[in-house]
Amino acid sequence: MGRLPDRTESAEMEAIERMIRHSAMPKTSMSGEIIDKIGEMNMSRTRKHAANNRKVWKRTVVAASAAAILGGGIIGSGFVSPAMAEALKQVPVFSTLFKGTTEESVKTAMDQGIVKAPNLSVTHDGVTLKLSDLLYDGTRLSFMLDREGVDLEGTASPYPRTEGVIVYGDAPKVVPEEEQEKGYVSNVDVLINGEPARFGGFGDTGKRENAYEVEMSVGENPEVNWGDEFELTIRAEVTRIDEPFEFKVPVKITDNAILLQPNATKTYEDFSYTVKQLKLTPVTTRLVIDSTGKVPRSAEQTGDYIASMMYYDIVDDQGNLLDQNKFGYFHSEPETEYHVDELYSPFNGTPKSITIKPFTLTVNKNDWSVVGQGKDSNGTYSRGDKTYIKELEVTIPVEK
Repeated sequence: MGRLPDRTESAEMEAIERMIRHSAMPKTSMSGEIIDKIGEMNMSRTRKHAANNRKVWKRTVVAASAAAILGGGIIGSGFVSPAMAEALKQVPVFSTLFKGTTEESVKTAMDQGIVKAPNLSVTHDGVTLKLSDLLYDGTRLSFMLDREGVDLEGTASPYPRTEGVIVYGDAPKVVPEEEQEKGYVSNVDVLINGEPARFGGFGDTGKRENAYEVEMSVGENPEVNWGDEFELTIRAEVTRIDEPFEFKVPVKITDNAILLQPNATKTYEDFSYTVKQLKLTPVTTRLVIDSTGKVPRSAEQTGDYIASMMYYDIVDDQGNLLDQNKFGYFHSEPETEYHVDELYSPFNGTPKSITIKPFTLTVNKNDWSVVGQGKDSNGTYSRGDKTYIKELEVTIPVEK
């Protein structure tokens, strides 16, 4: 994750919560860097939030992401030619594409309408929000709002909301609305053909200043009728401004994605999983898996150390590993049934075959720490030591 603005501890915690408030993952999860941040503050809070009128609130955290909210841009970083990078400066949302995206795939995405620049703006009371960037490829939607008219550090509102509930630590000070500074984005609602959709991540972005980014996946919103064409409505609320900032954008893509539905099942010991779907677009890979049973444990995963839930790496026929968009850590023993719907970086071209490599992490059940997780001496972040289960690997052919 990128840096958070330099604010008070309670405000920083609020910024983290704003990022996770609409996430739809089914368990309490923590990214490593968010855990580190919370540990530094000695503070944690939960919030009550009803998404789409659901009665059961799901406590979630958007996990570490290679190219989700607060990710780094890749323009001019060597993944595209200088000429293409220069052209893509006119489409800043390119910086939200996953690491490893090639010039060819980017051109394809632009030709298919996946990446566009609506260049819409709304001004209220001296503050302007501009919708300049939009990406939709049939698996995920992301956009960025640029703010003008005020000089504030950060774009997302730093003010704790009144529904915050303290678990432990000092209570943050709730600032009355009339005392808040004008110009922070405090909330964004997204509608697809009038149907509300939940976010996977949102908030300040490290890609550029005075910008607020939102990203969500189709899998997080199964009740929404996405399709290849819809009307996107974005309603943003800004502190000290009564009238919302509303944008309406027609979205239409040419869906040439490769859709695989292999229903391939692998079983080892008491654990079994089925690859239900793989969807390949120029900018995203979507993996859908159903699993049942107890995860296998290695010799090291005994006593105080247990196996985590099952995770899944994806590699192509050349052994190239895709980056997983979100990676959750769970402070509980794994359950015996999961529905996994995850996004990964795109393939470099169409592979001849795709291999799914299941693995677990080793977790200390006394404090839920993950063996091998953290930064090494070079500052490289590791999600933890992976224990691959060779017996569960499956290779799926791709027909061109």
